[in-house]
Amino acid sequence: MFEAVIFDWDGTLGDTRKAIVIAFQTTLHEINCKVSDEYIERRIGIGAADTFRDLLREANRPFNEKLIENLIERKSQFEIELTDQVKLFPGARELLEALHGKKKMALASMNNRSVIIHLLKAKGLEKCFDEILTVESISHSKPNPEIFLKAASKLKVNTEKCVVVEDSIFGVKAAKSANMGCIAVLTGVYSQLELEKEKPDLIVKTLKDNQIRSFILQ
Repeated sequence: MFEAVIFDWDGTLGDTRKAIVIAFQTTLHEINCKVSDEYIERRIGIGAADTFRDLLREANRPFNEKLIENLIERKSQFEIELTDQVKLFPGARELLEALHGKKKMALASMNNRSVIIHLLKAKGLEKCFDEILTVESISHSKPNPEIFLKAASKLKVNTEKCVVVEDSIFGVKAAKSANMGCIAVLTGVYSQLELEKEKPDLIVKTLKDNQIRSFILQ
């Protein structure tokens, strides 16, 4: 049924929540801006640029795109320094190895390329994917389906033959908008009820669930 699998990274394959929150908070501290950890956590998946823009607007702080670029660069540097804080979720490596060679695979992350490439190399996963797309690859953040549509195009697979593995409501919305299959995993900050509202084809608690392989390989 499916010819390609498109994986999200943050909260799906990589347990990056702690590192992302620390990286954001350290960056914001440098400009004397305060925000709750939950604020950041609930925006993982839409990209750092939109997150910084949103919180600066809500704080009534003036900004321009040069400042946003500088904040993203600092956040990325801090996140790379926190590589040791990032762990793969249980079952992630095994799932990738089980699918390798059987399906085309892409990584589609709203994180920055410098961070993603560094983490994939650190975890020994850089050769698992046929294509790696990051926020620099697109003009519109999730829940816009652009990143998934570009992934399908690069893989040369029709959208209906692609299945997305995601943890966020933004990612599930994007996958469904792209007319792709979607597996939602409860490893991020979103509850089962929140994810159910977006109507993924399958919801699992962890990547160790054998239903994932069965669904993809059917």
